[in-house]
Amino acid sequence: MRIRVVSSREEIFTLNPNERIVHMAFRPSNKDIFGLIETCPKIELIQLPKSYIRTVSKSIEIFLQMQRVQLLEGDVWGHRKDIDEYYNIPFSVIEKIKEMKTEGKSTEEIEKTVSRKNKLNSEMVAYILGKENFS
Repeated sequence: MRIRVVSSREEIFTLNPNERIVHMAFRPSNKDIFGLIETCPKIELIQLPKSYIRTVSKSIEIFLQMQRVQLLEGDVWGHRKDIDEYYNIPFSVIEKIKEMKTEGKSTEEIEKTVSRKNKLNSEMVAYILGKENFS
């Protein structure tokens, strides 16, 4: 699973329209969020650092709900944008989630364990659980 890291407002309008998960590494304004939705109509999730998510207006939160776009708090630990514009969630993490699900672990237990061991926000683990086909 790949997360597109956006580190400046100028970058928003150069994104691939098929991006589904975006991490904004800057404090976005309402205009930036509207621009992102316009540029990437298939977007499903926007991730913001903890300090930035608190500054998102209520109107933008409602707008994102109407567009069926999740807004998550989280970070991309140790990512270097100069090396790759995408942060890749390791395949081993996805496999661990599948393994725990197969073992019959509860969603809460999976979120807690995986987020603690892999520096992933529990909301992101919940998103992965919802997106991946874990039969």
